Amino acid sequence: MTDVTPSFDAATASAAYRSALQVIAEVEPRVAEAIGAELADQRDSLKLIASENYASPAVLLTMGNWFSDKYAEGTVGHRFYAGCQNVDTVEALAAEHARELFGAPYAYVQPHSGIDANLVAFWAVLAQRVEAPALQAAGARHVNDLTDEDWAALRHALGDQRMLGMSLDAGGHLTHGFRPNISGKMFAQSSYGTDPATGLLDYDAVAARAREFRPLILMAGYSAYPRKVDFARMREIADEVGATLIVDMSHFAGLVAGKVFTGDFDPVPHAHVVTSTSHKSLRGPRGGFVLAQPEYADAVDRGCPMVLGGPLPHVMAAKAVAFAEARRPQFTAYAQAVVDNAVSLADGLTRRGARLVTGGTENHIVLLDVSGYGLTGRQAESALLDAGIVTNRNAIPADANGAWYTSGVRLGTPALTTRGFGAAEFDRTAELIVDVLSNTTPTSTRDGSPSKAKYVVDGGLADKTRAAAAELVATHPLYPGLELS
Repeated sequence: MTDVTPSFDAATASAAYRSALQVIAEVEPRVAEAIGAELADQRDSLKLIASENYASPAVLLTMGNWFSDKYAEGTVGHRFYAGCQNVDTVEALAAEHARELFGAPYAYVQPHSGIDANLVAFWAVLAQRVEAPALQAAGARHVNDLTDEDWAALRHALGDQRMLGMSLDAGGHLTHGFRPNISGKMFAQSSYGTDPATGLLDYDAVAARAREFRPLILMAGYSAYPRKVDFARMREIADEVGATLIVDMSHFAGLVAGKVFTGDFDPVPHAHVVTSTSHKSLRGPRGGFVLAQPEYADAVDRGCPMVLGGPLPHVMAAKAVAFAEARRPQFTAYAQAVVDNAVSLADGLTRRGARLVTGGTENHIVLLDVSGYGLTGRQAESALLDAGIVTNRNAIPADANGAWYTSGVRLGTPALTTRGFGAAEFDRTAELIVDVLSNTTPTSTRDGSPSKAKYVVDGGLADKTRAAAAELVATHPLYPGLELS
């Protein structure tokens, strides 16, 4: 397999980290110890968290510098603070790399996280679709120019809009209009699901729901849907009902950047606005960004002060480095390997009798239904962790155990692919997973009913599997050659 791991000079990186930890230890040695322990833990972990990855030393080191000390509200060349010329440089570079990487006409790289990126997008749409017409009707140029009566009417209009997004149990995300999240407090929300028989999106059903609900925003994207989405079809649905299509590609941005998702499955040409995180499958620093069509660019550019405070210049600098890395041919090979490995993992699980939601995968996610083992997702997640396999429990369509205990476990391939895992290693991983789940049994509560949280793993299987997992990761070391001592 083509080398898909980030390249770096091990000797230089080792010297950099040793020096940094020495400086930190002079002030608070316990923090330096925790940093070193985290690297050791990650090196020993068989990590299958779909939303996690390993950033390169170049990306990580970019975040520890003097940009952290700078306030830079505003945009490039138009700051509310003096002395931002160097921040302008790195923000402009990050936006340039993002535009080129994704083929987008406009990029905004200030959001601190994925939810911040979504908030910027939501309020940009509200400003463009609701606020701007209200100002025009009132003959005002700014909300401060409105009369009290006009402002009261605008506030009511801004708070009376609708969003249609994928349901949580079908694989949607909390930030797509659900009440515990701020998005669910901003919008009246309705959901579309998946076909009960196949677990796949039914675009005709989505269109019917959109015609009935008439949303201002149609959300597409997912955190636990193991298939491609036809964004061209989603745009047709949005256009038919006059909605703005926002695609949250946080989970699969690396597959778009790596040109695995193209044509109808690339959200950038079809969505009005695209939001994303810069980590996960993109392998960058923790943060967010927004891509937009030109008609929404000015509204998105007002993310600060609309919903954001001061941007994080050191993280924007790291985004520039990560986007530059993703523009290299090596990243294209990496993105394809992520999907190939997910297929290998899914095949390995299926051959051993596991049930997968939708029957397989077309992206980086494998969603495992553990109810056939008599387990909840919480029990499965914990038993696998005892055995050295790091996953997360996740709801599945029509989940009888709800969002806390769940009936599923979500598996992802980006992190282990970064370490160099291929088909053979993922098949072995599938074997270990099935072995653990097949030999885990729920225990009883005090009243004798089956527990949804407690369990027992047969004999010494957890220790045996942990040793096997350690053997697997040892063959593909994390940051090879990087030594802290």
